[in-house]
Amino acid sequence: MILVTGGAGFIGANFVLDWLAQSDEAIVNLDALTYAGNLQNLASLAADPRHIFVHGDIADSTLVAGLLAQYQPRAIINFAAESHVDRSIHGPEDFIQTNIVGTFRLLEAVRAHWNGLNDETKQGFRFLHVSTDEVYGSLAKDEPAFSETRRYEPNSPYSASKAASDHLVRAYHHTYGLPTLTTNCSNNYGPYHFPEKLIPLMIVNALAGKPLPVYGDGQQIRDWLYVKDHCSAIHRVLAAGRVGEVYNIGGCNEKPNIEIVHTVCALLDELHPLPTYHSPLTTYRSLIAYVTDRPGHDRRYAIDASKIEHELGWKPAETFETGIRKTVQWYLDNQSWVSNVQSGAYRTWVEKNYQGRS
Repeated sequence: MILVTGGAGFIGANFVLDWLAQSDEAIVNLDALTYAGNLQNLASLAADPRHIFVHGDIADSTLVAGLLAQYQPRAIINFAAESHVDRSIHGPEDFIQTNIVGTFRLLEAVRAHWNGLNDETKQGFRFLHVSTDEVYGSLAKDEPAFSETRRYEPNSPYSASKAASDHLVRAYHHTYGLPTLTTNCSNNYGPYHFPEKLIPLMIVNALAGKPLPVYGDGQQIRDWLYVKDHCSAIHRVLAAGRVGEVYNIGGCNEKPNIEIVHTVCALLDELHPLPTYHSPLTTYRSLIAYVTDRPGHDRRYAIDASKIEHELGWKPAETFETGIRKTVQWYLDNQSWVSNVQSGAYRTWVEKNYQGRS
């Protein structure tokens, strides 16, 4: 059995679904169900006895200790995090509480549990911490991609909080011997992505005939990783990663944001053409609206994923072209999911973030 934290969010839910599609090993899934956590992501597992959902917070030391004692998981995979840069700019405290304090309390509970295990079980135990490439800062256009030895230079409250959590995980390995693994991934995209991030926001707004807000000049470059490729990489790191090591996970798809938006628009033109009988618009690209840039917006991220390829034999299965087509099609096929997550709180947030930027 394994224990997953944050398993109702975007990456966590995809991991849980993929894990149980490939294995009969049960999962205890601990999630606080904050705004981006959604049990509807896991609706297909509602009657599956291999999936044990627990509503709770990683910062609740008593709860976590009880789950560890009751279920005796062989591994913890920590997805739980506040994860949106824009939200961290408007309200950093939640990011400090979850990403730093929460990770600390989780590590403390896991350390106490691990210390009580017999030697053989201790040897096989793993704590895998899932993090981001944003901890490395921003790259110039001609700089080499981030490797695992790149120094940390976080530039937002979000990335600073994740950097702190990474350092805590490293410290618990070097100080206490806890058998940890850390992964730092590039920008994920795919099914069940909460529609505040670039790709799902563009799809959802386009389908609603709303403006497609593009920050600044749209030339910010990111490496794009299909979420199911990310999940397969985490599987591989958990199975074969060297204890105490960090593994970068990337999609080998560096693209500027405006190119992403153009690609999404082109796919929607193909798969869901605009009605011509009552709209002056002939293409979704007509909805693009450049807005004032995000404060401190990093210009470029790029991942060097050669370590995980050479050591563990992992490479992404999807190209950006195949992954983005699957993603757009998923949103077209699951518009009821989109409607259900677009609550009043979501609409208020979008209005707050983009108000006055045009």
